[in-house]
Amino acid sequence: MKKSLTLAMAMALGITASAYAANPFSDVPAGHWAYDSVAKLAAAGVVEGYADGAVGGDKLMTRYEMAQIVAKAMAKGASVDKLAAEFADELDTLGVRVAKLEKGADAVKITGEVRYHYADYSGDVNGFRNMLRTRLWVQGAINDDWTYTGMLQNIQDFTNNVGEEDTKFKRAYVEGKLGGVNVLAGRYNAYLVNGNLYDEHADGIELSYGKDVKLTAFYMKPTDQNGFYGLTEANDVGDFELRYGKAYGLKVDTTIGVVNATAGYTVFKDGTDAWYAYDTGLPNDILDQKDNKVWNVGISFDVAKDLVFTADYLKSDMDKVYSVKYKPTEFDGDDGYIIGLSYKGAKASEPGTYGIYANYYDQARGTVIAHTMNGLYGYGGFEGYMIGANYTLAKNIVAALEWYDLKEKSMEYDTGNGTYKKSSKYDMETLWAQVAFTF
Repeated sequence: MKKSLTLAMAMALGITASAYAANPFSDVPAGHWAYDSVAKLAAAGVVEGYADGAVGGDKLMTRYEMAQIVAKAMAKGASVDKLAAEFADELDTLGVRVAKLEKGADAVKITGEVRYHYADYSGDVNGFRNMLRTRLWVQGAINDDWTYTGMLQNIQDFTNNVGEEDTKFKRAYVEGKLGGVNVLAGRYNAYLVNGNLYDEHADGIELSYGKDVKLTAFYMKPTDQNGFYGLTEANDVGDFELRYGKAYGLKVDTTIGVVNATAGYTVFKDGTDAWYAYDTGLPNDILDQKDNKVWNVGISFDVAKDLVFTADYLKSDMDKVYSVKYKPTEFDGDDGYIIGLSYKGAKASEPGTYGIYANYYDQARGTVIAHTMNGLYGYGGFEGYMIGANYTLAKNIVAALEWYDLKEKSMEYDTGNGTYKKSSKYDMETLWAQVAFTF
């Protein structure tokens, strides 16, 4: 046994060597550097030695032999958390469970991510975004079945010289089990239809049951809406303000052969989505979502090794916007399609790993609440494509580059002849670059 390890384990027992009888091992004479420590371990019953009366300190020790010593030290109350975690498999073989000890050692965990991103917008909407986002996650064990998670987020906006920043407590939720039901409650990230319908934090509760066929029910208050904001030279585009009362829904996930399948139903009620112009500060259009019902189905499967195909379809019953200036403007459709391919994927823990991915979108406005993508998208829905790639530069440092080519999708009221025509405004192109550091 190495010198530092022998001394550390002896100290972990918390009593002095003078309390013990003479060292019983023939190969550790008085005056040896390990004499006191080995005497202590022997008297405590942690080290027993071999049949010939020697402790064999100069021999290589197997992991199983070391696990036996760790197990005995644990039984005596020694604090050997790191050793217990290292030899967890061998300790399990010996029948020594270390799960509770590991939870006690890591009762509160703090992790984080720092992400710098730059986005350049072109087409009919010109401008850029330049931001640094920091997220600190705190997770604590409430008991063997329940945990608490909180997340503090800071955003520093470098778009202008003002030095704007914003810090918010973006997540605060508990998660655990009640009988066979998994419970998630508080301010958590709601991820609906692979983020194509909604991918932002929400205040609510989510209940799920089952493994092979997983049923999930949720009730929440949506809290955010993506859109045109934070741009320079924004061509008088405007800004969104979301006012949702509540949302609820059901979804089911299962696997059929090699295909992962999902289906869901979501209702957004008692809300409006106001579009504000930069020039007046007054709402131009009010999107009425008092009762927007959205159905969805989706599949994903491996086309080949490391190559995954995904497809989602959404159907909304919301088909028009109520305008302050004009008659109600109808949308160009009320459904949405998203088709994607992804090859491999960068793993933060493995430098040199990479991924390539692409999506095609055709989504009416009623199927877009807070989209997961990084591209700029239109007020009346959008259609187009994106391609992207990510690469792990070093352990826990991942870079990504994405290109979006999208067009707004809506119908406009023609005041000249009193009919609706397909909108031709807002050709939206986005180049998105980011580097994320996790710790």
